[in-house]
Amino acid sequence: MNKGLISVIGFLLFLLGGLSLVLSLIGVNLTYLRWLENLGLLWSFLIKILMIVTGIAMVYVSRMGPDE
Repeated sequence: MNKGLISVIGFLLFLLGGLSLVLSLIGVNLTYLRWLENLGLLWSFLIKILMIVTGIAMVYVSRMGPDE
C-alpha cells in the first residue's frame, strides 16, 4: 500500500477520533459516528481513544524508513 495513503488514513482516524472525543464532552455528536453513542458511554469512549491511537501509530509507521 502507498505510504502517503496510509498517512492520510491515519491522520483522518486521529482527527475524527479526537474531534469526536472533544465534541462528546460538550454534548455534540458527529452524525456519521452517532452509532458509537448507541454502544454505551464506555465503549464509545474506548473506540474513540482506539481511533486516536491507531491513527497516530499508522502515521508513525508509514513515516519510518525501511531500516528503522
